[in-house]
Amino acid sequence: MEAVGLGLLAGILFGLLTVLVRRGIMRVPDPVAGSVVVIGLALAVVLAATVATGQAGELADGRVAIAYLLIGLVAPGLSQIVFMLAVRDAGASRVAIMIGTAPLLATVIAVGFRDEPLKAGLVAGTALIVVGGASLAWERTLPEGFRMRGLVLGFACALLFATRDNAMRIAGLETDMDARAATAWTLLGALIAVGGFAAVTRRGALPGTLRLVFRPYLPAGIVFGLAYTTLTIALAVGKVTVFAPLNAMQSLWTVLLAWILIGRAGDAIGPRVIGAMALVVAGGVMIGIFR
Repeated sequence: MEAVGLGLLAGILFGLLTVLVRRGIMRVPDPVAGSVVVIGLALAVVLAATVATGQAGELADGRVAIAYLLIGLVAPGLSQIVFMLAVRDAGASRVAIMIGTAPLLATVIAVGFRDEPLKAGLVAGTALIVVGGASLAWERTLPEGFRMRGLVLGFACALLFATRDNAMRIAGLETDMDARAATAWTLLGALIAVGGFAAVTRRGALPGTLRLVFRPYLPAGIVFGLAYTTLTIALAVGKVTVFAPLNAMQSLWTVLLAWILIGRAGDAIGPRVIGAMALVVAGGVMIGIFR
């Protein structure tokens, strides 16, 4: 039951994160600098929680730390930049729906490479997810500035997240590092990745840009820290095939929160988006039930 509760909470937090990123981009459309701020703030939140709960000593396990740091370079390092670009080009709701395919991808990876059991519900869940995601390709009501590449980038994020979930699960099974300390090392790896990319592409202009984007992306950074800590703890106490479908509910939460915080018109939430969201969420839940 603990893994179930954490999976649901992670889905809500990541759904809120997507909406807050969208709001930040609407104010200052700079996904690269925004990624640095979001991950930097998330790292600060997690480090504060690690110290406050008396787990600071866990940070000193160098061998384990390297494993989490390397995971962080890819996701949420590389994936965060891709995610921010996807939200900029396709909007919060549509990107969340594409990321909702992650349970399918995570399950395929878990079955193929980690020998987790395969059952018939995967086929039905796969069909629902594929139909839901594909339906967005023929949508006519689109948000301002929409670009189809945003959906492609959203799917790329789903693949990176699915790989991350399995890598985090493996690391959690083989180590006793506290989840907060593990999250801190993962986010440090992510910060190295996005900070390095931003420094190379922006050169001397980065410090001034970070000051400009700090406030618009502040809420997203705080929520990201909370969400990633929840994710790490969930993967340490439960199977990917239990956690991933519950976390996929973030598609539902994103659409609902986008409707509330951005507005139906602002994110162009129409019947097709709601239908696609329902199919993807149902597919993820079905995979979880039958697995």
